[in-house]
Order: sequence, then C-alpha cells, then structure tokens
Amino acid sequence: MNEYKILSKINNYKDLHNLSQDDIKQLAEEIRSYIIDITSKKGGHIGPSLGVVELTIALLLSFDPEKDKIVWDIGHQAYSYKILTDRKERFKTLREYKGISGFTKIKESKYDHFGAGHSSTSISAALGMRVGKDLKKDDNYVVAIIGDGAMTAGQAFEGLNNAGWLDPSKFVIILNDNQMSISPNVGAIYTYFNRIITNKVFQKPRRALKVAANKLFGESAVSVLKKLEEYAKGLFTPGIIFEELGFKYIGPIDGHSIFSLRETFENIKNMQGPILIHVITKKGKGYKPAEENPVSYHGMSPFDKITGAPVKKKTNQPTWSKVFGEALVELARQDKKIVAITPAMREGSGLVKFSQEFPDRFFDVGIAEQHAATFAGGLAVEGLKPVLAYYSTFLQRGYDQVIHDLALQELPVVLAIDRAGLVGEDGPTHHGVFDIAFLRCIPNIIISAPKDAQELRDLLYTGITSGKLFAIRYPRGTAYGEIKKEFKKIEIGSWELLEEGRDIAILATGKYVYRALKVKDILKTKGLNPTIINARFIKPMDTKMLDYILKTHEYIFTMEDGVINGGFGSSVIEYISDNKYKNNIKRFGIPDRFIEHGKIDILEEKLGLTSEKLALEIEKSLEDRSFKIVG
Repeated sequence: MNEYKILSKINNYKDLHNLSQDDIKQLAEEIRSYIIDITSKKGGHIGPSLGVVELTIALLLSFDPEKDKIVWDIGHQAYSYKILTDRKERFKTLREYKGISGFTKIKESKYDHFGAGHSSTSISAALGMRVGKDLKKDDNYVVAIIGDGAMTAGQAFEGLNNAGWLDPSKFVIILNDNQMSISPNVGAIYTYFNRIITNKVFQKPRRALKVAANKLFGESAVSVLKKLEEYAKGLFTPGIIFEELGFKYIGPIDGHSIFSLRETFENIKNMQGPILIHVITKKGKGYKPAEENPVSYHGMSPFDKITGAPVKKKTNQPTWSKVFGEALVELARQDKKIVAITPAMREGSGLVKFSQEFPDRFFDVGIAEQHAATFAGGLAVEGLKPVLAYYSTFLQRGYDQVIHDLALQELPVVLAIDRAGLVGEDGPTHHGVFDIAFLRCIPNIIISAPKDAQELRDLLYTGITSGKLFAIRYPRGTAYGEIKKEFKKIEIGSWELLEEGRDIAILATGKYVYRALKVKDILKTKGLNPTIINARFIKPMDTKMLDYILKTHEYIFTMEDGVINGGFGSSVIEYISDNKYKNNIKRFGIPDRFIEHGKIDILEEKLGLTSEKLALEIEKSLEDRSFKIVG
C-alpha cells in the first residue's frame, strides 16, 4: 500500500469526510490503479468497476450504508464499494478460494445489502427494502444502482412499474449508463440543467406553483402543469419514459464528476417520490485497453497490466465454446434455415464468427433470457432451425419459457448450454450445476452431453436435424480430443461402451467420461477393471445398454458435473428401482449445497471429484460396501 498515498490512510468510507477535494480526486485514481493491479493477477470484472469509481465515492459521501441500503445490480460493479467498506486488504484475495467474492454477498459484509450475480434484480430488491422500511417506520434511504446493460431485462421494468405505482419517497435508482444500454449525450448543458432542477431554489417554487394552481383551478390545472413540465424535460432529456412510469427523472449527468454527483445526491433529498438519476460513465475508465475494448474487458482472466494482454496458458486445443461456434458456422453454410440467438452473450458463447458471417440470421436479444426462448419458439413455428445459446446459469431465468413455450408445444429448438458444471471464480451465482436436474423432469426434451469436441459437433448436427427440443450441455474451458471435418448423426438415446470390464461399471456423462477413463487406469493398478460407459444422452437413456450393464455388473457408479439431487445418477437409480433390479449404486457429482468460488481444480479437489479421489472413494466403497442398495 506504500504506493497508494491516500488510499493507505482510508480504512472505511467514513474517512472520506476528512479529505480535501484534491485528496478525493487523487483517491479515485488510486482506487482505479488498485483495481487494475489486483484484477491483473486474479482476473475479474475490471471494465464495469473502473467505470463507477467516482460514482461510488460520491454515493458514500452522501449516503451511509450502515443506515441507508445500497443495492448494486449484478454486483460486479462493486469493487470500489468493497474497497471502501472495510475490505481494502481482503480485496487482494478477490475471487480466490475462501477469498472475497467478485459479486456482492450478504454473508461477506454487513455493507452488502443484497447478493447479486444475475442482472436486473436491484430495483425489485431495493423496492422491497423500501416498503419494508416504511412498514417499520424507518426513514433512511434505499438506493439501487443498475446499469451495464441490465436495464434491457424485463424484471427491471417490472420493478420500475411497481415502484411508480407505490410512489415511495427516499427511493432512488441510479441508472449507470456506460454505453452498454442507453447512451444519450452528456455535457455541460445537461449537468447544468439537472443542477437546476434538483436544487431547492427550483424545487420550492415548483411545489408552491402546484399548490397554488390546485387551490385556484383544481386538480386539472395541476395535471396540465405536470404535462407541460414533462414535455419540456422531454425536449432536453431521454427521461420521459421514466416520468411516465411515475419517477422524477434527473439526467443525464457526468458520472465521473464526484462533486457534481454529490451535489445532485444531496439535492434530491429535498424531493418527494421515487427518483431516477441517469448517470453517464465510461466502461473501463482510466485504463486504455479497457476503454478501447470494453466488451473483452467486461470480465477478464489474469492479464499483463502494462500491455493489457491476457495471460493465457499455451494450448493447441480450442475451447468448448469455440468448437460449438465454428461447428455452427459450418452447418449454417449448408443450411440457410439455421439461425442463432443469444441473450447478450455473443462473445462468451462463441458466436462472433456466426454474427459476422450471417448478420441477418444472428439475434442478440439483450439480457432477456425469457424472451430469447419464446422468440426462438416463434422462429421455429416459421420453419427455421433456431439454435439458442445460453450459459447454464442464465438458462435458469428462461425456465418457464422452455417448459411452456418450447417443450409443451414440441417446437424444434436446440439449446446450446455453455458453462455447464463448475465455472470457477465467479462462484455460486454462475456455477452451471442445476440444468440436468431442472430439465430432466420436462417432457418432450432431449438432453445430451458430449465427451469431447467431435462429439459436440456431432450432437449439434444431430440436434439441428432432429426436429426436436434438443439440449446440449458442455463445460467451460478447453475441449478434449481431435476434431474431424465431417459431421455424423448420433442415434438419439444411444450410449457408448468405451471399455468393457467386469463387476464394476462407471456410467459417466460429459467431461467426466475422460475422467472415468483415468479412474479406470488408477483402479487397474489395484486389480480392479471397471466397465466405462459414455452416457452421452441423459434423456432418453440407453435402456438397452443399461439393462445389459445392470444384469452383468453388481456395482454401479455414476459421474456427472451437476447436482446429485435429481441429476443423471438419480435417473439411473429411478430406473433400477422401477425395474426391480438389486444393484449397488453410488453417485458422484455436486452435493446438496451452493459451491463457493475458486479455481475449478481446487473446488473439485475439495469435493472429491478429481480422478485420484474418485478412484479412492470407489475402492473404499467396494471394501466397506457403503452403497445404496436399490431394488
């Protein structure tokens, strides 16, 4: 901390009040430098956090999070906030196992008033807090900070609509516009305009005029004045939609001017009703690589802080996302009916090349997972072949639409489910471990998981040509195996017997197939020779092969990178029970708890899911017969 002259003296946001204006400006630069230094080593959401340094300082100068509730949307904008709320030293452990989270987390700090990982929840949560405070006669403020594209989601507007109806006071929404969603001009005239309309000098006669008009001419005159005011503001600002929803709109204003922001925050305390402040910030502010490439620097793995270049392990193997994206492009060249949809995850889902080559057949619908599913269903009705790319964790948000709008109507949509399984440092809000369990209970859906890159290509081809609702789940990271240029259809519901042994069978799905092969190598040194099955279809299962395995192997082990409860292993147990087999079975997967953040290899080690630990547990289970006997 020696290089941080001002920051080294700051232990808590309350210390901000002891600083001069020059010191506060210097502090902002030091916080920005500190964020760059730590994220260059740990990775993280650098772009969003660099853009809100001044906004955070101004918030903490005007509001007290020990009394007022400050709710950060998504949570990855909150690095500055963490640093200034008693986590300056712990910030060095950002995203490490047992370190601080990359998102806001209630259990981490009393200052994190609501946990956030998925977007667009802040307004709803903050409104609930405001109403709760009103019921308790608590007169402190509630402030929600939303932005970074989150205003494109339907839940944000549901919250706005409800707030406008309830008309609460001391309820403030800050729209942090960093050009990822709404992006009107900003400049001196806007700043001046808003300093005028938030000032007491303006607000007092404004209220007095309304009172006088009501006495002299009645409510109709007040209504006319309000319409005139809204019309005048609409000429200068983009806030008419918020005014119509019942908010007093302030903005847009410069989000990098600490003292203009603070003045605005202080002035709005003289206003009644819900208030929305539109703040313009620059994503990646103060770090040239992030400013020039805000999409890439939205979330970064470790990087060289001098050049900005990512520090990557050298490998010739493509990522699963890249394998998917390139296969989809190849298939789309052959079939003009193929279209791709993503809810704001073009880069992460490997769809950049598709979007460039087929711009008319690519649809980024924004942070709107529910809409994405139903939109894909509409495309399917018109005879197109939609491929809908979700991260597993975000597919959760479109669950009702998958059931009601796709499965129920038997519409042929391919769900390309990226980041299935543990994802690492982003933690419990982003681990994609629930999709097998929540999809498996839906009728009319096929669920698959490739063991390697070529099988992903073949399953994608199979899914597109199947005419069914077809889910393909694959993990984050580097894919396994060699890639062939040709595609082949895989019989739906078929499993693959990779190596035949005796007495013991390991039924593995997805990334755990290769792990099961490693487990076999370890067990062979102990005199054990398990049969290895690639259970590439989770639903429907290959019951013919499963019957054979159950009749010839006493001991069954299942492996999956999803939750055990309701997962692939559960489906095997159900089949054993329903068909009155009497096999011994043990399941390996994610236990019944939320898994913390940390590197994937560390998490798997702690969960006993490495090849060595799996082999040891199988050996131990065979020795002490610690099985669940089904049948």
